[in-house]
Amino acid sequence: MDLNAIRQLADDDMQDVNHLIYKQLKSDVALINQLGVYIINGGGKRMRPLLCILASRAMGYQGEDHLKLAAIIEFIHTASLLHDDVVDESLLRRGRETANALFGNSASVLVGDFLYTRSFQMMTELGSLKVLEILADTTNILAEGEVLQLMNCNDPNTSEEDYMRVIYCKTAKLFEAATQLAGIIAKSPSSSLQALAEYGKFLGTAFQLTDDLLDYTADTVELGKNIGDDLAEGKPTLPLIYAIKHGSQHEVALIKEAIEKGDGTDHIDTILATLTRCGALEYTERRAQEESDKAISALKDIPESEYKTALISLAKIAIDRKY
Repeated sequence: MDLNAIRQLADDDMQDVNHLIYKQLKSDVALINQLGVYIINGGGKRMRPLLCILASRAMGYQGEDHLKLAAIIEFIHTASLLHDDVVDESLLRRGRETANALFGNSASVLVGDFLYTRSFQMMTELGSLKVLEILADTTNILAEGEVLQLMNCNDPNTSEEDYMRVIYCKTAKLFEAATQLAGIIAKSPSSSLQALAEYGKFLGTAFQLTDDLLDYTADTVELGKNIGDDLAEGKPTLPLIYAIKHGSQHEVALIKEAIEKGDGTDHIDTILATLTRCGALEYTERRAQEESDKAISALKDIPESEYKTALISLAKIAIDRKY
């Protein structure tokens, strides 16, 4: 099942989610409406709300709470992007100006806060302490991930273990929540809840590993940002961590200096050649494949349906994409 078929399968639900997002974005404060609509219209994949919808349907859910859950997940994700771009001083996301580049850092941070708090207002409407607990914990862990990434920034001695912890907190945890919560509202048995949570965690990890790989391999136009942006921001992602362990003395010194200074643009071609030569890109791709395989395996006892097929297909698409 390709991505178009998956989106078509979830189209009615996703249209309802989008309507709910725009409804909940409305505020008496004009800047919130303006900036909120700008970032929501930013051409994102809507992967997290899509996962929530598909997992809910896979577990036989027939109500409407999955729409609100999907919108909540998207608000939390969008708020994190607004804050992330301010911290990273990013000027480009998905091929267009970031909100902070267009509206300023202060507006981006404050509208991000609005989205976080609006998501918690929506959580209380669901009337489930378990849902509230998971989403509160998820949001807290997401924030921890951002701080951990900040601590690792410009540190060439960051270990693979440290890196994997960051991407779990920063990315995989929200994927995990999206699928686990779908099972909770569907009143699924505990074994299914565990399976859905593991699926989301492994998929989110594979997704982020692929993102970090694409930062060095994708077409700039397709990616919507410059190749090597992570290096330019001093982020020691898995390809760089691997190359530092397996490169020559000269190559390692060059990569470490680029991470420490947060400026690898002068040596990007040399560093790209090093990542290829020492197998760093291949290693990262293999690790992403392993996580994708684990995501698919986690669904083995989930009832067969077109929605389960879609979830399995997404795990494959996550690592095969070009942007």
